[in-house]
Amino acid sequence: MFKIVEKFKIFAPISLVIILIGAIMFGVYGGFAQDVDFAGGMTMYVEMGKDVNLDELSKHIVENTPDGVNPTVQKSDGTQVVIKTTPIGTEDRDKLQAAILEKYELGEEAILQVDNVDASVGNELKTQALTATLIAAVLMLIYITIRFEMRTGIAAVICLLHDVLIMLAVYVIFRIPINSNFIAAILTIVGYSINNTIVVFDRIRENYAKNKRAPFAETVNMSIKQTLTRSINTTITTLLPVIMLFIFGVTSIRQFTIPLMVGLLAGTYSSLLLAGPIWVGMKNIQANRKKKKLAKR
Repeated sequence: MFKIVEKFKIFAPISLVIILIGAIMFGVYGGFAQDVDFAGGMTMYVEMGKDVNLDELSKHIVENTPDGVNPTVQKSDGTQVVIKTTPIGTEDRDKLQAAILEKYELGEEAILQVDNVDASVGNELKTQALTATLIAAVLMLIYITIRFEMRTGIAAVICLLHDVLIMLAVYVIFRIPINSNFIAAILTIVGYSINNTIVVFDRIRENYAKNKRAPFAETVNMSIKQTLTRSINTTITTLLPVIMLFIFGVTSIRQFTIPLMVGLLAGTYSSLLLAGPIWVGMKNIQANRKKKKLAKR
């Protein structure tokens, strides 16, 4: 027998363990790894004119920058590279540019662009990310409440919170820098997850309307079974292009696709294995309250 609701006590702890590991690592590392977009600093785009050894370039940059600026080098488009550091003075930045141009025999036009991001801009981006996620969650709660009922809205938001926390755990565990792509990844997963959840909830509502005498848990199990193939196929077709981006994309794209892949899997997991059982649990709580009230009369 297909019993998802009855196995909720197995599925839920798996997610809790991952989230707990993320929380522990958050404390160990002292927070997320932040890219220049959030932490502030300098971003330099350089056209190298040929493929270069990134490790060798990184070593050269470290030798020509002050201690503590934590430079990173990523491949961008073609033979371009992106060099990022924490805030650096104009004199040190000019020294770094000169060192790169001299070692690799490049002209000044090789320095395509230099951006300096203030830490306050990073704080603003963090606020915007949090605000966007909260607004999305509230609007989805309102929409699902109108379409279904308050319990389903709460269950859906709990699943959204689950997906976001799983994704944040991945960012912490694998030290993926948080940047502007982080906002896009969060909102993408929120939208994908809620779509999957609504499909499941819609089937539950249809089946419940046909046979209200059947135990609600049984209806939920049957509905999840009916939507299982559809959800898995949707996830696979969505994952395939993301995997291709991970394989063939540059470093910045790969950093974006890793949490996206995890988020897609987490969204499918919560929609199929957590959302329905949570709805059943909330219905049972309400039923028990009614029984207690009747017993008191």
